[in-house]
Amino acid sequence: MLIRIDQSSAVPLYEQFAASVRGAIAEGAVVPGERLPSARDLASSLDLNIHTVLRGYQLLRDEGLIELRRGRGAVVAEDASIRGRLQEAVRGLVAEAKRHGMSAADLLDLVKKEMA
Repeated sequence: MLIRIDQSSAVPLYEQFAASVRGAIAEGAVVPGERLPSARDLASSLDLNIHTVLRGYQLLRDEGLIELRRGRGAVVAEDASIRGRLQEAVRGLVAEAKRHGMSAADLLDLVKKEMA
């Protein structure tokens, strides 16, 4: 799994970290059940503060992509590949809607119609 961090980017480092892991999950570079490197190891190899890595891991946990297990560290969730692909698709959909000036409510209405 390749994690890229751009220290000069306006995007917060923890979000860049989370985006890299999200991408690896979506591409299948890491698979459900696979253990991810420890926050301490990643922080050291990426030259980041450990709290930055932990915040990225917490974000991924909140999205349901990883599970944080005491003593085992971060593990890719069983349904992560599906969630990862959907999350990426939603990001693209939201970006497209914003480009066309669509409100969140209008976009949500469209999604609800498609889900019915």
